[in-house]
Amino acid sequence: MKNLIDLSHTIEDGLVTYKGLPAPAICDYLSREASKAHYGEGVSFQIGKIEMVANTGTYIDSPFHRYADGNDLSELSLSSMAGLEGIMFRMDSTRIGHDIFGDKDLRKKAVLIHTNWSRHWITEQYYENHPFLTKDAAVHLREAGASLAGIDSYNIDDTSDGTRPVHSVLLAAGIPIVEHMCNLHLVPDADFKFYAVPAKVKGFGTFPVRAFAEIETEPANPPSP
Repeated sequence: MKNLIDLSHTIEDGLVTYKGLPAPAICDYLSREASKAHYGEGVSFQIGKIEMVANTGTYIDSPFHRYADGNDLSELSLSSMAGLEGIMFRMDSTRIGHDIFGDKDLRKKAVLIHTNWSRHWITEQYYENHPFLTKDAAVHLREAGASLAGIDSYNIDDTSDGTRPVHSVLLAAGIPIVEHMCNLHLVPDADFKFYAVPAKVKGFGTFPVRAFAEIETEPANPPSP
């Protein structure tokens, strides 16, 4: 049996994800009432319209987000974002260095960092003094052969550092980054699969995802032998 745990925030009209970037505008392009003129008796449809920047909600960064010659969303392989063996690390400090990983095997894994910062989602606190990885942590992930890095914080980098060392190191190595996750407290430290697949958009480096963890569970009532 499988248990799926949603790790994504809900995108709503007016939601501010990253301070300084505009909130999405969500509305009807064709309302149910207006659609009735196009269909038979009792039939209606809704077609929605959304205007938003790519960095909205829970999203994934591809190399193109940082590097002009890096792979964009349409060039990411599904195997780099879906069905990845996951491993979880938990830290309640602001500055997260390479020592958090110890001697764990990170090769070909989705490495997720649980900071519990998502508890501040949609508050002013969310944008200030958030937890982040240091450059040496990013180098460790690269050298250890991680496939993806994710965090439940405002940014995987220290936003006061304009060089964005973690984005620079990971995306140069082709390691996608997922930011603004939630519910990581519901995910075990290991033995889960991770998924974070965006729309296949050409010329985009970032886009929202429906990130989730897949956990194998024992049936409540095992079948009789």
